[in-house]
Amino acid sequence: MQITVTVNGTSHVREVEARLLLIHFLRDDLRLTGSHWGCDTSNCGACVVWLDETPVKSCTVLAAMADGRQVRTVEDLARGGVLDPVQRGFAECHGLQCGFCTAGMMMTARWLLDHHPEPTAAEVREALSGQLCRCTGYENIVRSVLWASEQEAVLARGGDPPEPPADRRDGGDTASPRPAAPASGRDAS
Repeated sequence: MQITVTVNGTSHVREVEARLLLIHFLRDDLRLTGSHWGCDTSNCGACVVWLDETPVKSCTVLAAMADGRQVRTVEDLARGGVLDPVQRGFAECHGLQCGFCTAGMMMTARWLLDHHPEPTAAEVREALSGQLCRCTGYENIVRSVLWASEQEAVLARGGDPPEPPADRRDGGDTASPRPAAPASGRDAS
């Protein structure tokens, strides 16, 4: 079947099999490999992209379902060679290690900040609760999103961007234990 999908502002017309998953369309057909195919069951969130401004796990969305729609991937976060504040936050606050989950985390975090510019740590954890990180623990990921939120707030007021966290400036270790699971018993991912 033929589909027309606008990905990161560029229209693409392709012949695809009806059963092709959106993650495979993005990675294999369009060569946008920032989003990762992890679990194939919607558990890990490494494949999160935006479909018409809404985060979706692209391993459970058919490419045909994106026909006539807008898709945004992690490759579209940086603009004009300037990293998005979320990307900078992950770098400044050690929000990644292996990077496998990072694209999905960043896309979800960008959506959160676009819709709720000043979230609490608990709200960041809730937004990211459908995503897994197997190597960082979540504290630095949450710290990364909060740093991006603070930077955007300062810039919106016309101020200078905030300094990196003190532990980063001093070269100290920012590793911290994994946060306790929320009362619901779900993992605070």
